[in-house]
Amino acid sequence: MTLQLFAHPFSSYCQKVLVALYENGTRFEFRTLGPDDAQNAAEWMALWPLKRFPVLLDEGCTVAEASIIIEHLGLHHPGPVQLVPEDPRAALSVRMMDRFFDNYIMTPMQKIVLDSIRLEEARDPHGVTEVRNLLDVAYHWLDGVMAAREWAAGDAFSLADCAAAPALFYADWAHPISDAFSHVHAYRRRLLARPSFARAVDEARPYRSLFPLGAPDRD
Repeated sequence: MTLQLFAHPFSSYCQKVLVALYENGTRFEFRTLGPDDAQNAAEWMALWPLKRFPVLLDEGCTVAEASIIIEHLGLHHPGPVQLVPEDPRAALSVRMMDRFFDNYIMTPMQKIVLDSIRLEEARDPHGVTEVRNLLDVAYHWLDGVMAAREWAAGDAFSLADCAAAPALFYADWAHPISDAFSHVHAYRRRLLARPSFARAVDEARPYRSLFPLGAPDRD
């Protein structure tokens, strides 16, 4: 049975998994989730009632959460690019950076985006200010880290970079990265030039009108 990925091309967490799939040329069926895909949506909700995506279906096994999907692919469908090192200490560094990008870049970015689509009376300006401040701190910390690295956890592209690519891509749209953080900007450019992420970005271009803050005329 072909791997089936229930996802949407414009979703940051879906792009995280797509980068991993494209890195290794893994064959899969893209089950797009959208208003015109009722059958896909029904199957997805039956597989994962929590209604979060992406979800991977592998020979009857349902795998949820982007990081877990990527680790599952590495175990059961390995390819030439090993995204989680075999060495436990190196793997720990990769997983730590993966958590950094999800928790301190992706999550605050999503808070800003989701707040913008709420009704005015339901918005949380204090919470948005807090996460903007958090993003600035995260950018500053990351700039120091990336001063001596090509990729998030060292010299090799990894799970952490799969997380970083969409996180930094959208975060710079929602809360621009200061020009002072030149190493973060350089890293973001390297991610955009990586063929796997460039493909994910191109596939999502038709959906840019969905970005509630207005997608910038760049990238």
